[in-house]
Amino acid sequence: MEKSVRAVVVEAPGGPDALRYGETTLAEPGTGEARVRVLAAGVNFIDTYHRSGAYPLEPPFVPGTEGAGVVEAVGPGVREVAEGDRVAWAMQLGSYATHQVVPCWKLVPVPQELGSETAAAAMLQGMTAHYLSHSTYPLEEGDVALVHAAAGGVGQLLCRMAQMRGATVIGTCSTQEKEAIAEAAGAHHTIRYTEEDFVARAKALTKDVGVDVVYDGVGKTTFAKGLEALRPRGMMVLYGQASGPVPPIDLQELNKHGSLYVTRPSLAHYTATREELLGRATTLFDWIRAGKIDIKIDRTFTFKEAAEAHRYIEGRKTKGKLLLVP
Repeated sequence: MEKSVRAVVVEAPGGPDALRYGETTLAEPGTGEARVRVLAAGVNFIDTYHRSGAYPLEPPFVPGTEGAGVVEAVGPGVREVAEGDRVAWAMQLGSYATHQVVPCWKLVPVPQELGSETAAAAMLQGMTAHYLSHSTYPLEEGDVALVHAAAGGVGQLLCRMAQMRGATVIGTCSTQEKEAIAEAAGAHHTIRYTEEDFVARAKALTKDVGVDVVYDGVGKTTFAKGLEALRPRGMMVLYGQASGPVPPIDLQELNKHGSLYVTRPSLAHYTATREELLGRATTLFDWIRAGKIDIKIDRTFTFKEAAEAHRYIEGRKTKGKLLLVP
């Protein structure tokens, strides 16, 4: 039996106008699954890659990989959640809808003190910042990290978590307003890359040694110069491509700049088991409740305004998290 739901649907890849809000059907939850009533869905750059076809998906599909809501029904064999539970999830396609079916192992309990919008806003960006700073390149006291797009959703959380681990944070931003946001989030130094060479400034701040790690979610426009900012045997962590994909690179470049390391991580590989997922999400929620990190919601759109939300995020206007609500 299927349930009729309202959702944003992509029937063919394209620009923001490819997002059409209307009615679709949702299958009943199967073994190990739950149907969740969506109260808030996160908007992330990966959604624009899915919509545009940069990351191809078989149409028609409902975009969105992150949300929070209430469990309405469970399928056979479910032990992780029960009807009425408040939950959040990430890395599960279909969140731009009033209801979604999610594998129960991916559902994280939401503490009573956290609202659904905060929980939805925290999951993908918060756990991304966590795995980047704690696992991909586990920052230590005295490390120097260069964080691109430091005023964005991931950037702000990454600045704060890096600061919590004792690292010195250099954040790049495009405007004076965003510099202030990055500094408030924990950046010790900011570089307005539209007016200043971030490599020269990073080298000056490190007495010409270079930074230990570059966290780059921008991609095409920053990657090559980011290699120049690293110390010998430093690590380039390319976790996104907001400005476009990075062109192929001659691996000899890594040798030339000092035997560098490069990785292209994904949240899915750092939350591949329920144990790891709950560990990251629970830590994140505990920090939010304790006031150690602050989830900044920039703007909230309705599902009908999904195209406007995509234009906003692709225009690099974000100063925090974007959400869609029913």
